[in-house]
Amino acid sequence: MDSGEKRLNELGYKQELRREMCSQGLRRCTDRACCTQGQRAWFGVGLWSHSSFGLLGSSRRRTLSSFPTTGSLYFWAAHLAGPVWGPFASWCCAWLETIGLVAGIGTQAYAGSQTLQSIILLCTGTNKGGGYFAPRGVFLAMYIGLTLIWAFLNTFALEVIAFIDIISIWWQVIGGLIIVITLPLVSLSTQPASFVFSHFETAPDSTGIRSSAYAAILSLLVSQYSLYGYDAAAHLTEETRGADKNGPIAILSSIGIISIFGWAYILALTFSIQNFDYLYDVSNETAGAFVPAQILYDAFHGRYHNSSGAIILLFIIWGSFFFGGLSITTSAARVVYALSRDQGIPFSSIWKKVHPKHKVPSNAVWLCAGLCILLGLPILKLDVVFTAITSVCTIGWVGGYAVPIFARMVMAEKNFKAGPFYLGRARRPICLVAFLWICYTCSVFLLPTSYPIKWGTFNYAPVALGVCMSLIMLWWILDARKWFKGPVRNIDSQNGKV
Repeated sequence: MDSGEKRLNELGYKQELRREMCSQGLRRCTDRACCTQGQRAWFGVGLWSHSSFGLLGSSRRRTLSSFPTTGSLYFWAAHLAGPVWGPFASWCCAWLETIGLVAGIGTQAYAGSQTLQSIILLCTGTNKGGGYFAPRGVFLAMYIGLTLIWAFLNTFALEVIAFIDIISIWWQVIGGLIIVITLPLVSLSTQPASFVFSHFETAPDSTGIRSSAYAAILSLLVSQYSLYGYDAAAHLTEETRGADKNGPIAILSSIGIISIFGWAYILALTFSIQNFDYLYDVSNETAGAFVPAQILYDAFHGRYHNSSGAIILLFIIWGSFFFGGLSITTSAARVVYALSRDQGIPFSSIWKKVHPKHKVPSNAVWLCAGLCILLGLPILKLDVVFTAITSVCTIGWVGGYAVPIFARMVMAEKNFKAGPFYLGRARRPICLVAFLWICYTCSVFLLPTSYPIKWGTFNYAPVALGVCMSLIMLWWILDARKWFKGPVRNIDSQNGKV
Protein backbone atom coordinates (compact mmCIF):
# COMPACT_ATOMS: atom_id res chain seq x y z
CA MET A 1 0.00 0.00 0.00
CA ASP A 2 1.54 3.32 -1.07
CA SER A 3 1.22 6.65 0.76
CA GLY A 4 -1.67 7.86 -1.44
CA GLU A 5 -3.78 4.75 -0.82
CA LYS A 6 -2.98 4.84 2.88
CA ARG A 7 -4.14 8.46 3.14
CA LEU A 8 -7.28 7.58 1.13
CA ASN A 9 -8.14 4.88 3.66
CA GLU A 10 -7.59 7.35 6.51
CA LEU A 11 -10.09 9.68 4.85
CA GLY A 12 -12.67 6.87 4.81
CA TYR A 13 -12.58 5.54 1.23
CA LYS A 14 -11.68 2.10 -0.05
CA GLN A 15 -9.53 1.69 -3.15
CA GLU A 16 -11.86 0.81 -6.07
CA LEU A 17 -10.16 2.28 -9.14
CA ARG A 18 -6.88 1.13 -10.64
CA ARG A 19 -3.91 2.84 -8.97
CA GLU A 20 -1.43 2.34 -11.78
CA MET A 21 -0.67 5.86 -12.96
CA CYS A 22 2.40 7.81 -11.97
CA SER A 23 2.99 10.95 -14.05
CA GLN A 24 -0.40 10.94 -15.75
CA GLY A 25 -1.61 13.85 -13.62
CA LEU A 26 1.00 16.06 -15.25
CA ARG A 27 0.01 14.84 -18.69
CA ARG A 28 -3.66 15.44 -17.97
CA CYS A 29 -3.01 18.95 -16.66
CA THR A 30 -0.88 19.83 -19.68
CA ASP A 31 -3.43 18.37 -22.12
CA ARG A 32 -5.90 21.01 -20.98
CA ALA A 33 -4.10 24.03 -22.25
CA CYS A 34 -1.04 24.00 -24.48
CA CYS A 35 -2.51 25.34 -27.73
CA THR A 36 -5.90 26.49 -26.50
CA GLN A 37 -4.79 30.13 -26.37
CA GLY A 38 -5.40 30.21 -30.13
CA GLN A 39 -9.12 29.57 -29.91
CA ARG A 40 -10.11 33.19 -30.24
CA ALA A 41 -8.73 36.40 -31.63
CA TRP A 42 -7.64 38.14 -28.43
CA PHE A 43 -3.98 37.15 -28.68
CA GLY A 44 -2.54 39.46 -26.03
CA VAL A 45 -4.56 37.80 -23.33
CA GLY A 46 -2.06 35.77 -21.37
CA LEU A 47 1.06 37.89 -21.34
CA TRP A 48 0.83 39.10 -17.76
CA SER A 49 -1.76 37.12 -15.86
CA HIS A 50 0.13 33.87 -15.21
CA SER A 51 1.38 34.86 -11.74
CA SER A 52 -2.16 34.62 -10.40
CA PHE A 53 -2.33 31.03 -11.56
CA GLY A 54 0.86 30.29 -9.65
CA LEU A 55 -0.91 31.43 -6.48
CA LEU A 56 -4.02 29.42 -7.33
CA GLY A 57 -1.89 26.39 -8.03
CA SER A 58 -0.01 26.78 -4.76
CA SER A 59 -3.24 26.88 -2.77
CA ARG A 60 -4.57 23.83 -4.61
CA ARG A 61 -1.27 21.96 -4.31
CA ARG A 62 -1.25 22.19 -0.53
CA THR A 63 -4.84 21.00 -0.21
CA LEU A 64 -4.38 18.13 -2.65
CA SER A 65 -1.37 16.96 -0.68
CA SER A 66 -3.58 16.64 2.39
CA PHE A 67 -6.74 15.27 0.68
CA PRO A 68 -5.77 13.04 -2.30
CA THR A 69 -9.27 11.91 -3.36
CA THR A 70 -11.08 11.70 -6.71
CA GLY A 71 -13.84 13.99 -5.39
CA SER A 72 -11.09 16.60 -5.02
CA LEU A 73 -12.58 20.09 -4.70
CA TYR A 74 -15.90 19.24 -3.06
CA PHE A 75 -14.23 16.76 -0.71
CA TRP A 76 -11.78 19.47 0.29
CA ALA A 77 -14.59 21.98 0.78
CA ALA A 78 -16.47 19.62 3.12
CA HIS A 79 -13.48 19.02 5.37
CA LEU A 80 -12.16 22.57 5.34
CA ALA A 81 -15.55 24.21 6.07
CA GLY A 82 -16.10 22.11 9.19
CA PRO A 83 -19.07 20.04 10.40
CA VAL A 84 -21.60 22.90 10.39
CA TRP A 85 -20.99 24.44 6.98
CA GLY A 86 -19.24 21.46 5.41
CA PRO A 87 -22.30 19.85 3.78
CA PHE A 88 -23.47 23.12 2.18
CA ALA A 89 -19.95 24.05 1.03
CA SER A 90 -19.50 20.56 -0.39
CA TRP A 91 -22.86 20.72 -2.18
CA CYS A 92 -22.11 24.07 -3.86
CA CYS A 93 -18.58 23.09 -4.79
CA ALA A 94 -19.57 19.68 -6.17
CA TRP A 95 -22.20 21.05 -8.50
CA LEU A 96 -20.07 23.98 -9.68
CA GLU A 97 -17.25 21.57 -10.43
CA THR A 98 -19.58 19.18 -12.24
CA ILE A 99 -21.09 21.97 -14.37
CA GLY A 100 -17.63 23.31 -15.20
CA LEU A 101 -16.22 19.95 -16.24
CA VAL A 102 -19.18 18.93 -18.39
CA ALA A 103 -19.03 22.32 -20.14
CA GLY A 104 -15.28 21.81 -20.44
CA ILE A 105 -15.87 18.77 -22.63
CA GLY A 106 -18.06 20.99 -24.79
CA THR A 107 -15.37 23.66 -25.18
CA GLN A 108 -12.87 21.12 -26.46
CA ALA A 109 -15.43 19.51 -28.76
CA TYR A 110 -16.39 22.92 -30.18
CA ALA A 111 -12.80 24.09 -30.63
CA GLY A 112 -11.82 20.75 -32.16
CA SER A 113 -14.76 20.94 -34.57
CA GLN A 114 -13.88 24.53 -35.44
CA THR A 115 -10.30 23.53 -36.25
CA LEU A 116 -11.49 20.52 -38.28
CA GLN A 117 -13.89 22.80 -40.15
CA SER A 118 -10.93 25.00 -41.15
CA ILE A 119 -8.80 21.99 -42.14
CA ILE A 120 -11.55 20.66 -44.43
CA LEU A 121 -12.06 24.13 -45.94
CA LEU A 122 -8.36 24.52 -46.79
CA CYS A 123 -8.07 20.93 -48.06
CA THR A 124 -10.95 21.41 -50.52
CA GLY A 125 -9.91 24.86 -51.69
CA THR A 126 -10.56 28.00 -49.67
CA ASN A 127 -13.57 30.11 -48.89
CA LYS A 128 -12.70 32.13 -51.98
CA GLY A 129 -11.90 29.09 -54.08
CA GLY A 130 -15.07 27.09 -53.59
CA GLY A 131 -13.85 25.02 -50.64
CA TYR A 132 -16.31 23.16 -48.41
CA PHE A 133 -17.25 25.10 -45.27
CA ALA A 134 -19.19 22.82 -42.93
CA PRO A 135 -22.70 24.21 -42.20
CA ARG A 136 -24.21 24.22 -38.72
CA GLY A 137 -25.67 20.73 -38.96
CA VAL A 138 -22.37 19.16 -40.02
CA PHE A 139 -20.54 21.20 -37.40
CA LEU A 140 -22.87 19.83 -34.71
CA ALA A 141 -22.28 16.30 -36.04
CA MET A 142 -18.51 16.80 -35.63
CA TYR A 143 -19.09 18.14 -32.11
CA ILE A 144 -21.19 15.09 -31.20
CA GLY A 145 -18.74 12.73 -32.90
CA LEU A 146 -15.78 13.95 -30.85
CA THR A 147 -17.79 13.71 -27.64
CA LEU A 148 -18.80 10.11 -28.39
CA ILE A 149 -15.24 9.10 -29.31
CA TRP A 150 -13.95 10.43 -25.99
CA ALA A 151 -16.71 8.63 -24.10
CA PHE A 152 -15.96 5.36 -25.91
CA LEU A 153 -12.23 5.57 -25.20
CA ASN A 154 -12.87 6.41 -21.55
CA THR A 155 -15.14 3.38 -21.24
CA PHE A 156 -13.43 0.57 -23.11
CA ALA A 157 -9.84 1.61 -23.75
CA LEU A 158 -8.08 2.50 -20.51
CA GLU A 159 -4.87 0.86 -21.75
CA VAL A 160 -5.15 2.79 -25.00
CA ILE A 161 -5.69 6.02 -23.07
CA ALA A 162 -2.54 5.36 -21.05
CA PHE A 163 -0.63 5.05 -24.35
CA ILE A 164 -2.37 8.14 -25.77
CA ASP A 165 -1.32 10.10 -22.69
CA ILE A 166 2.30 9.33 -23.44
CA ILE A 167 1.80 10.56 -27.00
CA SER A 168 -0.12 13.64 -25.88
CA ILE A 169 2.58 15.20 -23.73
CA TRP A 170 5.10 14.91 -26.58
CA TRP A 171 2.50 16.11 -29.08
CA GLN A 172 1.92 19.22 -26.99
CA VAL A 173 5.60 19.95 -26.46
CA ILE A 174 7.00 19.06 -29.91
CA GLY A 175 3.93 20.34 -31.77
CA GLY A 176 3.99 23.58 -29.82
CA LEU A 177 7.68 24.07 -30.62
CA ILE A 178 7.04 23.43 -34.33
CA ILE A 179 4.35 26.12 -34.41
CA VAL A 180 6.31 28.63 -32.34
CA ILE A 181 9.50 28.24 -34.40
CA THR A 182 8.07 27.68 -37.88
CA LEU A 183 5.35 30.33 -38.08
CA PRO A 184 7.51 33.48 -37.64
CA LEU A 185 10.18 32.05 -39.96
CA VAL A 186 7.69 31.29 -42.74
CA SER A 187 5.83 34.61 -42.56
CA LEU A 188 6.91 37.02 -45.31
CA SER A 189 6.80 39.85 -42.78
CA THR A 190 6.43 40.10 -39.03
CA GLN A 191 4.93 42.76 -36.87
CA PRO A 192 7.29 45.03 -34.92
CA ALA A 193 7.60 44.66 -31.16
CA SER A 194 5.77 47.96 -30.73
CA PHE A 195 2.67 46.43 -32.35
CA VAL A 196 2.85 43.22 -30.30
CA PHE A 197 3.42 44.84 -26.91
CA SER A 198 1.84 48.25 -27.13
CA HIS A 199 -0.66 48.42 -30.02
CA PHE A 200 -4.31 48.06 -29.04
CA GLU A 201 -7.09 46.84 -31.33
CA THR A 202 -10.78 46.67 -30.42
CA ALA A 203 -12.04 45.45 -33.83
CA PRO A 204 -15.27 47.49 -33.52
CA ASP A 205 -16.56 46.45 -36.95
CA SER A 206 -16.75 42.78 -35.95
CA THR A 207 -17.39 43.00 -32.19
CA GLY A 208 -19.22 46.30 -31.81
CA ILE A 209 -16.90 47.13 -28.90
CA ARG A 210 -15.26 50.55 -29.01
CA SER A 211 -14.16 50.97 -25.40
CA SER A 212 -10.48 50.10 -24.93
CA ALA A 213 -10.97 49.51 -21.21
CA TYR A 214 -13.84 47.07 -21.83
CA ALA A 215 -11.82 45.26 -24.50
CA ALA A 216 -8.87 44.98 -22.09
CA ILE A 217 -11.11 43.31 -19.52
CA LEU A 218 -12.49 40.86 -22.09
CA SER A 219 -8.99 40.11 -23.33
CA LEU A 220 -8.39 38.02 -20.22
CA LEU A 221 -11.08 35.51 -21.15
CA VAL A 222 -9.01 33.06 -23.16
CA SER A 223 -6.09 32.87 -20.74
CA GLN A 224 -8.45 32.25 -17.83
CA TYR A 225 -10.09 29.33 -19.60
CA SER A 226 -6.82 27.97 -20.95
CA LEU A 227 -5.04 27.83 -17.63
CA TYR A 228 -7.85 26.52 -15.48
CA GLY A 229 -7.98 22.77 -15.40
CA TYR A 230 -4.69 22.01 -13.71
CA ASP A 231 -6.80 20.24 -11.07
CA ALA A 232 -6.87 17.25 -13.45
CA ALA A 233 -4.20 15.72 -11.23
CA ALA A 234 -6.63 15.86 -8.29
CA HIS A 235 -9.37 13.99 -10.16
CA LEU A 236 -6.99 11.10 -10.84
CA THR A 237 -5.47 10.80 -7.37
CA GLU A 238 -7.22 7.52 -6.60
CA GLU A 239 -5.62 6.10 -9.75
CA THR A 240 -2.16 7.57 -9.18
CA ARG A 241 0.70 6.07 -7.21
CA GLY A 242 1.96 8.34 -4.40
CA ALA A 243 -0.82 10.85 -5.13
CA ASP A 244 -0.15 12.92 -2.01
CA LYS A 245 3.26 13.79 -3.51
CA ASN A 246 2.90 13.32 -7.28
CA GLY A 247 -0.41 15.24 -7.53
CA PRO A 248 0.93 18.54 -6.16
CA ILE A 249 4.08 18.21 -8.29
CA ALA A 250 1.91 17.73 -11.38
CA ILE A 251 -0.13 20.87 -10.63
CA LEU A 252 2.79 23.30 -10.39
CA SER A 253 4.81 21.60 -13.15
CA SER A 254 1.89 21.89 -15.55
CA ILE A 255 1.42 25.59 -14.73
CA GLY A 256 5.07 26.20 -15.54
CA ILE A 257 4.91 24.28 -18.83
CA ILE A 258 1.62 25.86 -19.86
CA SER A 259 2.80 29.38 -19.04
CA ILE A 260 5.98 29.07 -21.11
CA PHE A 261 4.26 27.52 -24.12
CA GLY A 262 1.26 29.82 -23.80
CA TRP A 263 3.41 32.94 -23.98
CA ALA A 264 5.46 31.58 -26.86
CA TYR A 265 2.36 30.50 -28.81
CA ILE A 266 0.60 33.83 -28.39
CA LEU A 267 3.73 35.76 -29.38
CA ALA A 268 4.31 33.60 -32.48
CA LEU A 269 0.76 34.22 -33.68
CA THR A 270 0.85 37.94 -32.94
CA PHE A 271 4.21 38.61 -34.58
CA SER A 272 3.00 36.71 -37.68
CA ILE A 273 -0.20 38.71 -38.31
CA GLN A 274 -0.11 40.13 -41.85
CA ASN A 275 -3.29 42.23 -41.86
CA PHE A 276 -5.20 42.53 -38.61
CA ASP A 277 -8.49 43.77 -40.10
CA TYR A 278 -8.51 40.98 -42.68
CA LEU A 279 -8.50 38.29 -39.97
CA TYR A 280 -12.14 38.99 -39.11
CA ASP A 281 -13.41 39.34 -42.66
CA VAL A 282 -16.05 36.65 -43.33
CA SER A 283 -15.05 36.73 -46.99
CA ASN A 284 -11.41 35.81 -46.35
CA GLU A 285 -9.91 32.42 -47.21
CA THR A 286 -10.98 30.81 -43.91
CA ALA A 287 -14.40 32.54 -43.77
CA GLY A 288 -13.32 34.48 -40.68
CA ALA A 289 -14.35 31.49 -38.57
CA PHE A 290 -11.06 30.63 -36.85
CA VAL A 291 -8.53 33.44 -36.68
CA PRO A 292 -5.38 31.31 -36.12
CA ALA A 293 -6.24 29.43 -39.32
CA GLN A 294 -6.11 32.68 -41.30
CA ILE A 295 -2.78 33.64 -39.72
CA LEU A 296 -1.33 30.27 -40.70
CA TYR A 297 -2.80 30.47 -44.19
CA ASP A 298 -1.42 33.98 -44.79
CA ALA A 299 2.05 32.87 -43.70
CA PHE A 300 2.34 29.70 -45.78
CA HIS A 301 0.40 30.86 -48.83
CA GLY A 302 2.32 34.10 -48.88
CA ARG A 303 5.66 32.26 -49.06
CA TYR A 304 4.85 28.98 -50.81
CA HIS A 305 1.57 29.84 -52.61
CA ASN A 306 -0.23 26.83 -51.12
CA SER A 307 -1.87 25.99 -47.82
CA SER A 308 -0.22 22.61 -47.06
CA GLY A 309 1.89 23.97 -44.22
CA ALA A 310 -1.11 25.70 -42.67
CA ILE A 311 -3.09 22.44 -42.80
CA ILE A 312 -0.28 20.53 -41.04
CA LEU A 313 -0.05 23.09 -38.23
CA LEU A 314 -3.84 23.17 -37.88
CA PHE A 315 -3.76 19.40 -37.49
CA ILE A 316 -1.29 19.85 -34.63
CA ILE A 317 -3.69 22.30 -32.99
CA TRP A 318 -6.61 19.92 -33.57
CA GLY A 319 -4.64 17.17 -31.85
CA SER A 320 -4.21 19.31 -28.76
CA PHE A 321 -7.96 19.81 -28.57
CA PHE A 322 -8.54 16.08 -29.05
CA PHE A 323 -6.20 15.19 -26.20
CA GLY A 324 -7.68 17.94 -24.03
CA GLY A 325 -11.23 16.70 -24.59
CA LEU A 326 -10.21 13.14 -23.76
CA SER A 327 -8.62 14.37 -20.54
CA ILE A 328 -11.58 16.50 -19.45
CA THR A 329 -13.99 13.64 -20.13
CA THR A 330 -11.94 11.51 -17.75
CA SER A 331 -11.99 14.21 -15.07
CA ALA A 332 -15.72 14.92 -15.44
CA ALA A 333 -16.58 11.23 -15.11
CA ARG A 334 -14.44 10.92 -11.97
CA VAL A 335 -16.16 13.85 -10.29
CA VAL A 336 -19.64 12.53 -11.18
CA TYR A 337 -18.58 9.10 -9.90
CA ALA A 338 -17.29 10.56 -6.65
CA LEU A 339 -20.40 12.68 -6.11
CA SER A 340 -22.62 9.68 -6.87
CA ARG A 341 -20.61 7.62 -4.37
CA ASP A 342 -21.58 10.26 -1.82
CA GLN A 343 -25.27 10.14 -2.88
CA GLY A 344 -25.22 13.70 -4.26
CA ILE A 345 -26.76 13.07 -7.72
CA PRO A 346 -30.23 11.75 -8.61
CA PHE A 347 -30.09 8.00 -9.33
CA SER A 348 -26.64 7.84 -7.72
CA SER A 349 -26.74 4.05 -7.64
CA ILE A 350 -26.52 4.06 -11.45
CA TRP A 351 -23.76 6.62 -11.92
CA LYS A 352 -21.45 5.26 -9.22
CA LYS A 353 -21.19 1.81 -10.81
CA VAL A 354 -17.71 0.77 -11.89
CA HIS A 355 -17.28 -1.38 -15.00
CA PRO A 356 -16.50 -4.90 -13.68
CA LYS A 357 -13.81 -5.55 -16.29
CA HIS A 358 -12.27 -2.18 -17.08
CA LYS A 359 -12.60 -0.71 -13.56
CA VAL A 360 -13.79 2.68 -14.81
CA PRO A 361 -17.00 4.60 -13.92
CA SER A 362 -18.54 3.91 -17.34
CA ASN A 363 -22.08 5.10 -16.53
CA ALA A 364 -20.71 8.41 -15.30
CA VAL A 365 -18.71 8.75 -18.52
CA TRP A 366 -21.81 8.45 -20.71
CA LEU A 367 -23.86 10.74 -18.48
CA CYS A 368 -21.25 13.46 -18.96
CA ALA A 369 -21.17 12.84 -22.71
CA GLY A 370 -24.97 13.08 -22.95
CA LEU A 371 -25.08 16.35 -21.02
CA CYS A 372 -22.29 17.77 -23.17
CA ILE A 373 -24.24 16.95 -26.34
CA LEU A 374 -27.33 18.70 -24.97
CA LEU A 375 -25.20 21.74 -24.15
CA GLY A 376 -24.07 21.94 -27.78
CA LEU A 377 -27.50 21.80 -29.43
CA PRO A 378 -27.78 25.64 -29.64
CA ILE A 379 -25.03 25.42 -32.28
CA LEU A 380 -27.87 24.99 -34.78
CA LYS A 381 -29.16 28.53 -34.12
CA LEU A 382 -26.64 30.71 -32.24
CA ASP A 383 -23.26 32.20 -33.18
CA VAL A 384 -21.95 32.63 -29.63
CA VAL A 385 -22.12 29.04 -28.43
CA PHE A 386 -18.37 28.80 -27.88
CA THR A 387 -18.30 31.96 -25.77
CA ALA A 388 -21.25 30.78 -23.70
CA ILE A 389 -19.92 27.24 -23.14
CA THR A 390 -16.48 28.61 -22.28
CA SER A 391 -18.05 31.00 -19.79
CA VAL A 392 -20.11 28.26 -18.16
CA CYS A 393 -17.05 26.01 -18.05
CA THR A 394 -14.72 28.54 -16.48
CA ILE A 395 -17.20 29.95 -13.96
CA GLY A 396 -18.06 26.44 -12.85
CA TRP A 397 -14.42 25.49 -12.58
CA VAL A 398 -13.20 28.60 -10.78
CA GLY A 399 -16.33 28.81 -8.65
CA GLY A 400 -15.52 25.31 -7.50
CA TYR A 401 -11.98 26.46 -6.69
CA ALA A 402 -13.25 29.42 -4.68
CA VAL A 403 -15.21 27.38 -2.10
CA PRO A 404 -12.31 25.35 -0.61
CA ILE A 405 -9.91 28.31 -0.96
CA PHE A 406 -12.24 30.52 1.09
CA ALA A 407 -12.85 27.74 3.60
CA ARG A 408 -9.12 27.18 4.02
CA MET A 409 -8.55 30.91 4.46
CA VAL A 410 -10.93 31.12 7.44
CA MET A 411 -10.24 27.66 8.89
CA ALA A 412 -8.41 27.41 12.21
CA GLU A 413 -4.90 26.10 11.56
CA LYS A 414 -5.13 23.56 14.37
CA ASN A 415 -7.89 21.76 12.47
CA PHE A 416 -5.83 21.26 9.31
CA LYS A 417 -3.69 18.16 8.88
CA ALA A 418 -0.93 19.17 6.49
CA GLY A 419 0.43 16.86 3.79
CA PRO A 420 3.97 16.73 2.37
CA PHE A 421 3.45 20.20 0.78
CA TYR A 422 2.64 23.07 3.13
CA LEU A 423 2.66 26.87 2.69
CA GLY A 424 3.04 27.82 6.34
CA ARG A 425 2.45 31.50 7.12
CA ALA A 426 1.97 32.38 3.46
CA ARG A 427 -1.26 30.36 3.31
CA ARG A 428 -3.72 33.17 4.09
CA PRO A 429 -2.27 35.90 1.82
CA ILE A 430 -2.07 33.41 -1.05
CA CYS A 431 -5.63 32.21 -0.47
CA LEU A 432 -6.91 35.80 -0.28
CA VAL A 433 -5.32 36.84 -3.59
CA ALA A 434 -6.52 33.63 -5.24
CA PHE A 435 -10.09 34.11 -3.96
CA LEU A 436 -10.28 37.75 -5.12
CA TRP A 437 -8.91 36.81 -8.54
CA ILE A 438 -11.58 34.13 -8.91
CA CYS A 439 -14.33 36.63 -8.03
CA TYR A 440 -13.04 38.99 -10.70
CA THR A 441 -12.76 36.22 -13.28
CA CYS A 442 -16.30 34.99 -12.75
CA SER A 443 -17.62 38.53 -13.16
CA VAL A 444 -15.79 39.01 -16.47
CA PHE A 445 -17.18 35.79 -17.95
CA LEU A 446 -20.74 37.01 -17.43
CA LEU A 447 -20.22 40.09 -19.62
CA PRO A 448 -21.44 40.36 -23.24
CA THR A 449 -18.68 39.88 -25.83
CA SER A 450 -20.49 41.34 -28.83
CA TYR A 451 -22.58 44.48 -29.37
CA PRO A 452 -25.27 45.40 -30.03
CA ILE A 453 -26.85 42.71 -27.90
CA LYS A 454 -29.39 40.63 -29.81
CA TRP A 455 -30.54 37.01 -29.90
CA GLY A 456 -27.78 35.90 -32.24
CA THR A 457 -24.95 37.44 -30.18
CA PHE A 458 -26.36 37.17 -26.66
CA ASN A 459 -24.03 35.52 -24.11
CA TYR A 460 -26.49 33.11 -22.55
CA ALA A 461 -24.00 31.94 -19.88
CA PRO A 462 -25.60 34.10 -17.11
CA VAL A 463 -29.01 32.64 -17.93
CA ALA A 464 -27.76 29.05 -18.11
CA LEU A 465 -25.79 29.35 -14.89
CA GLY A 466 -28.56 31.27 -13.16
CA VAL A 467 -31.14 28.60 -13.95
CA CYS A 468 -28.84 25.73 -12.98
CA MET A 469 -27.67 27.27 -9.72
CA SER A 470 -31.19 28.38 -8.78
CA LEU A 471 -32.47 24.82 -9.21
CA ILE A 472 -29.53 23.41 -7.28
CA MET A 473 -30.01 25.87 -4.40
CA LEU A 474 -33.76 25.28 -4.37
CA TRP A 475 -33.12 21.54 -4.22
CA TRP A 476 -30.80 22.13 -1.26
CA ILE A 477 -33.30 24.26 0.64
CA LEU A 478 -36.31 22.02 0.04
CA ASP A 479 -34.72 18.59 0.32
CA ALA A 480 -30.99 17.95 0.01
CA ARG A 481 -29.99 19.72 3.24
CA LYS A 482 -31.92 17.05 5.13
CA TRP A 483 -29.84 14.14 3.87
CA PHE A 484 -26.70 15.35 2.08
CA LYS A 485 -23.83 15.32 4.56
CA GLY A 486 -20.94 15.64 2.14
CA PRO A 487 -18.40 12.86 1.52
CA VAL A 488 -19.65 9.49 2.81
CA ARG A 489 -17.15 7.03 4.23
CA ASN A 490 -17.25 3.59 2.68
CA ILE A 491 -14.47 2.05 4.79
CA ASP A 492 -13.69 1.89 8.49
CA SER A 493 -10.19 3.31 8.62
CA GLN A 494 -9.61 1.81 12.03
CA ASN A 495 -9.89 -1.82 10.96
CA GLY A 496 -10.04 -1.58 7.18
CA LYS A 497 -13.58 -3.01 6.92
CA VAL A 498 -15.98 -1.82 4.26
